[in-house]
Amino acid sequence: MNIDNPNQLIDRLVAQIAPLMQDDCAFVGIHSGGVWVMEALAERLGRDLPTGTLDISFYRDDFSRIGLHPEVKPSQIPFDVENRHVLLVDDVLYTGRTVRAAMNLLFDYGRPASIRLAVLVDRGGRELPICADFAGARLELAPGQHVALLRDDAGELHLSLNQGAA
Repeated sequence: MNIDNPNQLIDRLVAQIAPLMQDDCAFVGIHSGGVWVMEALAERLGRDLPTGTLDISFYRDDFSRIGLHPEVKPSQIPFDVENRHVLLVDDVLYTGRTVRAAMNLLFDYGRPASIRLAVLVDRGGRELPICADFAGARLELAPGQHVALLRDDAGELHLSLNQGAA
């Protein structure tokens, strides 16, 4: 699978998501890359759906060990989550711990009717029983490999595949 073009992966997500969208759906992106993907999805789908953002910094299960990330952003859910179908969006799905934290935070806002997960890249390596409903690409990476979504000063998205620390 070629991951050099994030826009093609977003187009693949749109093709998967569009036929299944419901009127009472909302998009929620996980900071930062998930928000970028969510914004691109919302724009391409062309529907006026509610959107929100989550920063899971305080909900991470390793918070006491690694401390606070220096760029904590506020979570913003400007709609009623109760009984709404939520599409949770992230850039890269790896261990499943970020998604678990995001769901815990989302439930602080109410009880959604359903939560489905869309990711730009599912890289395998799960530590929790979490899977993506929609993925732009599915890869199997070695333990030392990492994939990251980056956004340049012009707002263009780029994927980086590398060895070493993420």
